[in-house]
Amino acid sequence: MRKLAAAVLATGFIVGSLVASPPEARADGGQIAAGVAGGLLGGVLLGSALAGPRVYAAPPPPPVYYAPEPVYVEETECRLVRKRYWDDYGYRIRHVQVCD
Repeated sequence: MRKLAAAVLATGFIVGSLVASPPEARADGGQIAAGVAGGLLGGVLLGSALAGPRVYAAPPPPPVYYAPEPVYVEETECRLVRKRYWDDYGYRIRHVQVCD
């Protein structure tokens, strides 16, 4: 329906411009420049009104995620060992860390 209305309106403008006789070209205080500017502005407004709705592009994809490289740490092999020791009151047990 919108395209049909635009086609009929465009045809009417073309036929009207062919039938009408153009007046003499005179520069009466810038009236011609005002007419040209008004015509351009009217054409822009009419064209934007008759244009269909804008179709927006899809949003850009998310950035690519790169996982960090693995970090290898060499650890010493340590373990807790129970050591028995004598104090003046008897045997006691304490945990001592032993690393190989």
